[in-house]
Amino acid sequence: MLFAGSDRDGVADGKITVAYRRWAEPRVVEGRIYRTNAGRIQIDSIRTVNPELIADTDAEVALADRRNAKDVRRRLRGDESMPTFLIRFHLVEGPDPREELAAQTSLSPEELADLRARLDQFDQLSHHGAWTTETLRLIQSRPATRAADLAASVGRETAPFKLDVRKLKNLGLTHSLEVGYELSPRGAAYLDALGN
Repeated sequence: MLFAGSDRDGVADGKITVAYRRWAEPRVVEGRIYRTNAGRIQIDSIRTVNPELIADTDAEVALADRRNAKDVRRRLRGDESMPTFLIRFHLVEGPDPREELAAQTSLSPEELADLRARLDQFDQLSHHGAWTTETLRLIQSRPATRAADLAASVGRETAPFKLDVRKLKNLGLTHSLEVGYELSPRGAAYLDALGN
């Protein structure tokens, strides 16, 4: 989930704990933690609502930092035929485990073996062949390069390429930049270990 303008600040401050979204299907799962541009949030609940039945007196209107029900409806994006979801969430405090993982500058033999096994599994389950090491080396050699350009350089479509890079990021191997990616210290340590 992304939050725009003052909503981003409100979520980051813990003031906003409700969002209304118009989606074809739910994009978040109750209980799961998501990284957003306002920090990490955990989804407390998600349910469909009829936007025409939202009332000014509904507590969720204020928790979403909206003036009234009309303001909620005015700010909904997307096709009006899609369902509207009311999402309750709270800000998750503390360090992001992925960031802590990514900051590792060395790998123990056990950590290296675990990482190799996970990446081997990604390669084996892939429909386009082994990609993990190639993608890490590509990001290492071309940091801050647009995902579309990286994908094209290896003959891949952008969207599935970005999904694969997200898998690497979840293992603490890469960082997303404003444009493109870079290896994390852990990613560099992994490639160094492969070279030995």
